[in-house]
Amino acid sequence: MTESRRAPSGCAMFGIYSGMFRRRRSASMSSLSRINGSPQAAAADSDAAPPNPAQRKAGVRDDSSLVPRPKVMPLQPQINGAAAAQAQAQRPSGDKSKPTRAMNGGAKAAAASPAVEYTGMAAELDKMIQDHQRVKGTTQMMRATSGNMMMHRNLGNLNAGASARSSLDRSTKAAAAAASDRAKAGPGSNGYAFSGMGNIVGKPGEQLCRALSHRTDPEKLKEMGNEEYREGHYAEAVALYDQAIIMDPTRPAYWSNKAAALAALGRLVEAVADCKEAVRIDPSYGRAHHRLGGLYLRLGEPDKAINYLKQSPMDSVSADVSRAQSVKGRIAKCGDARKVRDWITVLQESQAAVSDGADCSPQVMALQAEALLKLQRHDEADSALRGAPRFGADESTKFFGTTAHAYVLMVRALVDMAAGRLEEAVATAQAACELDPGSREAASVHRRAKAVATARQRGNDLFKASRFAEACAAYGEGLDKGEAGCAVLLCNRAACHAKLGRHEKAVEDCSGALAVRPGYSKARLRRADCNVKLERWEASLRDYQVLIQELPENEDVKKALAEVEAKVKSQRN
Repeated sequence: MTESRRAPSGCAMFGIYSGMFRRRRSASMSSLSRINGSPQAAAADSDAAPPNPAQRKAGVRDDSSLVPRPKVMPLQPQINGAAAAQAQAQRPSGDKSKPTRAMNGGAKAAAASPAVEYTGMAAELDKMIQDHQRVKGTTQMMRATSGNMMMHRNLGNLNAGASARSSLDRSTKAAAAAASDRAKAGPGSNGYAFSGMGNIVGKPGEQLCRALSHRTDPEKLKEMGNEEYREGHYAEAVALYDQAIIMDPTRPAYWSNKAAALAALGRLVEAVADCKEAVRIDPSYGRAHHRLGGLYLRLGEPDKAINYLKQSPMDSVSADVSRAQSVKGRIAKCGDARKVRDWITVLQESQAAVSDGADCSPQVMALQAEALLKLQRHDEADSALRGAPRFGADESTKFFGTTAHAYVLMVRALVDMAAGRLEEAVATAQAACELDPGSREAASVHRRAKAVATARQRGNDLFKASRFAEACAAYGEGLDKGEAGCAVLLCNRAACHAKLGRHEKAVEDCSGALAVRPGYSKARLRRADCNVKLERWEASLRDYQVLIQELPENEDVKKALAEVEAKVKSQRN
């Protein structure tokens, strides 16, 4: 009767691979000799245990090249007087070197030693660290163990910040016990040197063993990714799913789950690509079909959404298909209404399309912004585009098509021009023309943006030269060539009128600017000042009361409001 064997535990695997973490070239061993100050250490085999704890501690210092990072400085162990005395006592009697010199020389030797190349599990761990840094956009890593391993939250759960939570063990009791042990031991004990460290759960050696065990099981990595996803740690979930895919790229669930995490991060186009890969691997995978249909619906591609949703066996398919068909009809109505310049219908249908599910569609958001702009609601148009998701130029062109992306850029240029961002408007309109050279609309917007930018610059130069009448004419020319309701040009022309003593016309231009941009404080302040000069105290008081809400810390507004209130009070008495 044969006796069944148990699978090796994570600790056993760590023992198997420990040789990989300790191998060095001869150059590294010579540096170890310099650190220890012992010729016997240089001749010793790399797999042998260090002769005493002090030498082992110095040998650990040399491991700083295990994970080479140009921006990460090696953490220096804190050596106090007692530790130095103990290290000196453990040295051979013939060794006359000073302990402080040996300790300080270790850092120099470690920095001078060449980078060590590792294979097997060491290389895999290094790869996971690089992937984590790429996702996080940072190179700040933490010292994990006395072996100088550099690890992130999913490889031992050493993560800085208040949000550092373990994916392996989330026990509050264990976290409190670990924190208590660290407080008693003090910083730098047991080979640790943490800076700004959050909660550390469990013993580091045990966590490393568990991480190594999980590293060999893609299903476990997927489960860890699912846990991170449920807790809202989407970037961490993406990193874990990526590792599972590297180990077994033939499992469609890994691709589909990664797509869900990417979508939660707002990276919908990337999510579509991963969902497509899941469907390619398993054309019968219903969940991936449903997820892909939902992504296409959100991106404003109802035909593709309907195609994939119909291949899903989920119960909600009929309702989802109905929503996609509704979005398709509303987008078609927007196109028809836009041709006849029925901007109210365009606005209503585009808003309804967003409510039906196309909330991340650049085309639908552009239709809404254009309608608001034509209806002289410039602030709302600007907010609509600012709230819309932005995709890279190449990514958007490839996914939505050249014509569709050029239209979005053209509308963005119109909104920028109305908001007074004329340089941005010119550049964006030019990009639209380059994408779609045959578009007359894009070419017209580009010409107008350039003309308005030129007129405003000329008006500004004339105003600085105190040639207010000519500046007023220049701003008027810009208004004629561009959007008639450009709030910035209207406000600038109002300043010219005020300098010329034409306060009534200045009030009219400021009112025009506020009609399209109610939150334009500069125009409101100028109108309030002109009304004071016209002795229209009630009208001026209303403007100053709004301004004090918008600019509560402005001392000039506070002083002007007090003066106007006094005038109004004296008139009423």
